Order: sequence, then C-alpha cells, then structure tokens
Amino acid sequence: MALKKKEYKSGKRFEPKLHIKKGDMVVVISGNSKGQKGKVLKVFPKLGKAIVEGVNLVIKHLKPTQTSEGGRIEEPAAMHVAKLMVIDKSGNATRIGRKIVDGKLVRYSKKSGEII
Repeated sequence: MALKKKEYKSGKRFEPKLHIKKGDMVVVISGNSKGQKGKVLKVFPKLGKAIVEGVNLVIKHLKPTQTSEGGRIEEPAAMHVAKLMVIDKSGNATRIGRKIVDGKLVRYSKKSGEII
C-alpha cells in the first residue's frame, strides 16, 4: 500500500509547521496504541507523521545476510501527528500554542501556560 505524498513547493519555508518536535514526550489519543506514552524519535513534516518510541509496533521480516541473521524484528512505525498530544512538565496531555517571548517564537502549553 503506497502512501499518498502531498506535494509542497521546494524549500523549508513551505513545509507545514507541526506541534510535535523530535525529543518531545507524547501520548497517543486514538487508535490501537491509545494511551501509550513515548518519546518522538523522528518527524516527517511533509507527510504529517512521526515515529514514537515503543508505540505502533510492527513486525519486519529480515532476510539473512552474511553479516546478520534473518528473522522477525519489532520496530515502531510512523503514525499521524493528529493522533499525538504533547505531555507538558506536569505530566498532562496538552494542546500547544505559539507566542513570541524576548523576540523568539516559543511553544507553550495551553493547559498550564508554561513554555515547553
């Protein structure tokens, strides 16, 4: 099953901004992995997807090579960012807002108001 890729103009300026960044702690709010928490390992802005550690595990079958054995390996698959919410410092899932503080655009928790 091939993924439909959205076409964007070349350059970073036209990539969509996501509320999730690499290294954030997130909780899954819908789907088979609902309620699981994990750290974001990689983000794909053009696809609107992210890979979260220990969440949405799929089994990958590997062929044996001269250097490694074959077998079945569980690894996390990408999931849509709309299914993820960022966890703030108090440990609650929260929505993210953006505001300018000291001339820099920062993300803040809409629930508690603290900067992430």
